[in-house]
Amino acid sequence: MTKGPDRLRELRERGLLEKAYDRVPALLADEDGPGDAAAAGRLLAALDHDAVLGHHPHTPVVTVAVTGQSTVGHVVDPLRGELARHGMLLRAVVGEHGTYLRDLTDPAGELRAAAPDLTLCLLDAETLFSQVPAVWGPEDVERAGEEALDRCAALAAEAPGTLVLNTVPLPRSCSHQLLDHRSRARLGAVWREFNARLLRLTESADRLVVIDLEPLVGEGGPVTDPRLARHAKVQLGAGLLAAYAREIGHLARAVRGRVRKCLVLDLDDTLWDGVLGEDGPDGVAAAGTLRGEAFGAFQKCVKQLASQGVLLAVSSKNDEGLVLEALASHPDLVLREPDFAAVNANWEPKDANLADIARTLDLAPDALVFADDSPAERAQVRLGAPEVAVVALDAEPALHVTRLLADGWFDTLRLTDEDRARPGEYRRRRERGALRAGSGSYEEFLRALEVSVGLGPPRPHEFARVSQLTLRTNQFNLIGVGYTEAELARRAADPGRLLLVARSADRFGDNGLVGAVLGSIAGEVLRLDGMWLSCRVLGRGVEQACLALLLARARELGLSAVGARYVPTARNHRARDFYPSCGFTPADPGGSEGSADGPVVFRHDLARLPQVPAHVRITETPGGGLADGPR
Repeated sequence: MTKGPDRLRELRERGLLEKAYDRVPALLADEDGPGDAAAAGRLLAALDHDAVLGHHPHTPVVTVAVTGQSTVGHVVDPLRGELARHGMLLRAVVGEHGTYLRDLTDPAGELRAAAPDLTLCLLDAETLFSQVPAVWGPEDVERAGEEALDRCAALAAEAPGTLVLNTVPLPRSCSHQLLDHRSRARLGAVWREFNARLLRLTESADRLVVIDLEPLVGEGGPVTDPRLARHAKVQLGAGLLAAYAREIGHLARAVRGRVRKCLVLDLDDTLWDGVLGEDGPDGVAAAGTLRGEAFGAFQKCVKQLASQGVLLAVSSKNDEGLVLEALASHPDLVLREPDFAAVNANWEPKDANLADIARTLDLAPDALVFADDSPAERAQVRLGAPEVAVVALDAEPALHVTRLLADGWFDTLRLTDEDRARPGEYRRRRERGALRAGSGSYEEFLRALEVSVGLGPPRPHEFARVSQLTLRTNQFNLIGVGYTEAELARRAADPGRLLLVARSADRFGDNGLVGAVLGSIAGEVLRLDGMWLSCRVLGRGVEQACLALLLARARELGLSAVGARYVPTARNHRARDFYPSCGFTPADPGGSEGSADGPVVFRHDLARLPQVPAHVRITETPGGGLADGPR
């Protein structure tokens, strides 16, 4: 089997690379690891972005500005390869050697003009040592570190996009210029304190991410190549830059809201040692032996992920009764049946089971990650369910944790309360399903569900959740775009705009913040610039209640109309008729915007207002979220 770069080279030579860009993630999915992302990036350097977007218009383009203390251009190739591996295109803007302060603060500079999604500022040992005298001691390095921290804190407030810094490895070539061990120890302490304080900057800077290089150095070998460092001012070596680029690829996914939500696990030789159908419940193990302990460690890792909002599911070729018995009573297991949002134990093909799990959890297939030790099962899933991310486990369970975490499928910029509550929400979904099954009609179910809705401005701590909602929502995202936390904060602070959030609850518990509306008032018209609703509450009247409240408040304020826009995407077709169902009419029925696949502008004249659905109870809505101005 040829490796990913070889396959890319074949496509490039045949002139098919742009047309086949949707196949690149699969071509670069190496069973043995990430492969050579830098080689893939070099092959993709001449890619025609316009041609790619012509063939695949929904391909995300991520603009990344790169600057730093030393030469940083060497990170671009591996970064391009990593983004391609995740189905994204890189637009890179690279600063000049040693100009990072100017790059990040010049309002007329190239980096700011690029409006980057991510701004990478690569720090290295020269960030500190360039500021110490020729003959130095630990106290000089400490003073340089203080100055560097002040600069970093200032940059976090000014840099365009999300600023990404990194901790700085201490090279032996620096530490061992000090001859006595006491001075070396002092330098080590100073250096670690600098890195710790750098990491803590993220606690007060919303748009700052700090990549900790220590774990990457621990797994990746030398920090630098002395020859490149001396002659080309490249202070971070190729191996470390490749590992760093991998982390940035995960971060880019998170910034674009492409975070996976559910981990689907095989059981036999994945979650436990042994084959349940052959060995019986007493014959499988996740403790008691060296091999069994490795499976136990894997289960603990999975449970740790679940505690932070990752949904768990099972897809296993086994008899359901045996599986449920093992999950209920086996003494070795850390994970139990209630930990799983869905358990599919049967003899159906696994791609079909994954599709069923996605439907059951109301998720898109590209929200799933599938981990299995069988190459045949993985190949079948890659063919039959290509949107699902696949984690290649093997016969060595000691590597299960490493392989599961390698691609950061669930990495996010910030955890919200809703993230942590997600597994409990899906357990309550089962209770709602039982209520639905026992109801004579859907209307009877909705009345029994006791839905309540509140609409109002977001609280200061909720902007991260609102951003997450706009970036991750696909089915009820009426304009097909999302916003970062900083963008939302700016819009909320603009007196000409409004940002409202919807909160919902029912008889089974609080659903939390489930919706958002962006709008603006121009003259006598309220314009709805975007509306989002979590798929968890779709079909319960929440969206109709929110819009009815907004229209009623607009008429109370004396506005003449409410305008709205629907932009079709590959995922939001179910919401196409939402505005018409609430009394909106196309603003230009005969225009080009009325085409089946184009955007549609709607208008409501506020003459006949829709009613809040009868089964929905309205909670506090201070002013409906609409103030008396601006007008």
